[in-house]
Amino acid sequence: LDQPVYVTRVNKGVLCCLDRQGKNVEMEIDASEYLFKLALHRREYDRVLAMIRSDRLCGQSIISYLQQKGFPEVALHFVRDDRTRFSLAIECGNIEVALQAAHELDERDLWHKLGIEALRQGNHHIVEFAYQRTKNFERLSFLYLITGNLEKLQKMLKIAEMRSDVTGRFHNALYLGDVQERVRVLEESGQLPLAYATAKTHGIEEDATRIAEKLTESIGEDVNLKAMLLADGGLEAKLMLPPKPLVRCDDNWPLLTVSKGFFEGNLAAAEAMSGGKGAFDMPDADMADAAAGAWGGDDLDLGGDMDGIGGDDDGMDGIGGGDDDEDGGWEMEDLDLPPDVGGGAMGGGEGALGVGADGFFAAPSPGVAPCQRWSQKCGLAGEQAAAGAFDSAMRLLTRQLGIVDFSPLQEHMVNLACASHASLPGMPQCPGFVTAMERGWTAETPSPVAHEKPILIFSLPALEDSLKAAYKCMTEGKFPDAQKTFTTILTRIPLIVVDSRREVDEVKELVTICREYLVGLACEMKRKDTPKEDLKAQLELAAFFANCQMQPIHGSLAIRNAMVLFFKAKQFNMAAAFCRRLLELNPSPKVAQQARQVLQACERTPGDALEIDFDPRNPFDIDVINFKPIYRGGKYSECPYTGARFSPDCEGQVCPIGGMTKIGVDASGLVCSPTQIR
Repeated sequence: LDQPVYVTRVNKGVLCCLDRQGKNVEMEIDASEYLFKLALHRREYDRVLAMIRSDRLCGQSIISYLQQKGFPEVALHFVRDDRTRFSLAIECGNIEVALQAAHELDERDLWHKLGIEALRQGNHHIVEFAYQRTKNFERLSFLYLITGNLEKLQKMLKIAEMRSDVTGRFHNALYLGDVQERVRVLEESGQLPLAYATAKTHGIEEDATRIAEKLTESIGEDVNLKAMLLADGGLEAKLMLPPKPLVRCDDNWPLLTVSKGFFEGNLAAAEAMSGGKGAFDMPDADMADAAAGAWGGDDLDLGGDMDGIGGDDDGMDGIGGGDDDEDGGWEMEDLDLPPDVGGGAMGGGEGALGVGADGFFAAPSPGVAPCQRWSQKCGLAGEQAAAGAFDSAMRLLTRQLGIVDFSPLQEHMVNLACASHASLPGMPQCPGFVTAMERGWTAETPSPVAHEKPILIFSLPALEDSLKAAYKCMTEGKFPDAQKTFTTILTRIPLIVVDSRREVDEVKELVTICREYLVGLACEMKRKDTPKEDLKAQLELAAFFANCQMQPIHGSLAIRNAMVLFFKAKQFNMAAAFCRRLLELNPSPKVAQQARQVLQACERTPGDALEIDFDPRNPFDIDVINFKPIYRGGKYSECPYTGARFSPDCEGQVCPIGGMTKIGVDASGLVCSPTQIR
């Protein structure tokens, strides 16, 4: 555009806008491309098909877009360039189109790629043709070996001899089990000891004697060769010959009959209606012959002259309408066939069971995968993760808890997805059968429709056991282990599922417990890393640790530690306050006696040597980023998951309690039970 315009409305192919002078301007635009993409995004395949048939779309951008969105068969319809058609055909597995494009281009690399794709589909006829065009004789020999085609393998031996390919001759002789040819190859290439050993081992005495005479003339003083000749097969060596193939594989590997996709079927139908034939379509006469062989047995001698179909004496009176009733339509007369005429699939027997006379069995179409059913039916993050729908689970957790860093949850989510399936061993050298496992199965409700929920490995009782292990680490003073265990509990809670409101309250209480302990542990470990010369910071962090809401035994240990530190620092007023708190917890007699003695000493000499940022009479929360108290009434930013509070300048940072959530974002809250979303 020469000048910028301001869009006001778009209606089909008309763009309404304002120019720089404020005048209404209508411009005609070609909306085919974006309407095509919009219809494809909305899965309006009828509109997409109509636009394809109109041939108004073309260009590399459309082809790339269709290829990226997973519709290479649609992109194949737009392409006229043989190289691009070949790439798209290989991507969507259309061997026929790829073969046609390879014929046109006739390049070695393309034939090689076609052979790989055809081999993947089990179409060894095209694989053979591709190997022949690329003169890949080694792979061609191995293909004849695995298909049991010994005649062509014998021809490959002759071709290798004509090409003076010693290695190829020897390999083909090995594949065929032709010992005499192997002896001849080794002898001609100058490997007389190997030729003698091969002939002697397989009992070809005439060749062995002749080669031994040559060896006797040439070995001279070679002791090893003399010993080999004198041994005369004493080692009783025996070489294995390749087994003869029981069944020769002439047909391609059988594939399941699958229905064509929406675009593939409609586009193929359109080509058929237009009269066009593909590169591999059969002529009409061949199709008639093929149909005759596939649908019937012997020809029916219905009598009459077949030249004048539709006449009175053509022997086909029941077809095309009869003389007795002109309005009857196609009233077919019953044919009383003799019992010796071969029947087709409608003749009963195996045909009634779905297996044709040729033994073909049509496998039933697969149903909805359990993972897909779980992701559609379940609305909790843990169940979505167990279904393998990690993106849906992460969206739920971001909306509910404000989680932005999923690295702590990665291992748990992968474990949930793996644990919801079991692998059952099958036949030897075959992959196991993977089956989905759902929870809630009982004898009263055996129907799978009543469940449709994956089995989970994280539960509230398991988290309670982990909490007990964390308590034990706290009691023993193993603070790093305790911190790791509390963090693990906090990262597993978003992925558990409970059944009742009471259990939901217990889960939320568990979050609060983990938060208090992790805040206290962060303060204590920060204190241990602080230099002892910084006495003010040491005292503040010890007081913060003692202020956390923990179990009585852990709270008494933290208060006792703070009491000792404050008494040694001559903070007698604060030490006396900690003594009183410790006595309120009813500690052991020895600890209580020590607290009373410290209290008496503090009361005799009241006063504090330092002024610290700690007021035990004013409730506060601890900012574990800046390690400062946030007193009641002060401004703060909150973690949407744990409820930990921080200074306003910390908003937008990742919360150190758990390391998952963003501080200060709005979130709906933890959802871990179906009762919360009903």
